Amino acid sequence: MSVLDEIKIDMSIVLGSAQVPIRQILKMSRGATIPLDCGSEDPTLVYVNNKLVAKGRVIAQDEQISLEITEVVQKDQA
Repeated sequence: MSVLDEIKIDMSIVLGSAQVPIRQILKMSRGATIPLDCGSEDPTLVYVNNKLVAKGRVIAQDEQISLEITEVVQKDQA
């Protein structure tokens, strides 16, 4: 067991974002959709501890969803 096994990180995978008024959220029911500010070809962003570290693309296969990393962001780009 490595000392690294005990280190926790906060990871976020961001497909896109949207600004939605709270009144619209309160009216939503099951199956409602929220349009995001990106297209299907735009990269998915990977943040670790609130820092952009990589970009990728979502892969859906059968019942599983995965993220393929396509680019590791350089320190000067983050």
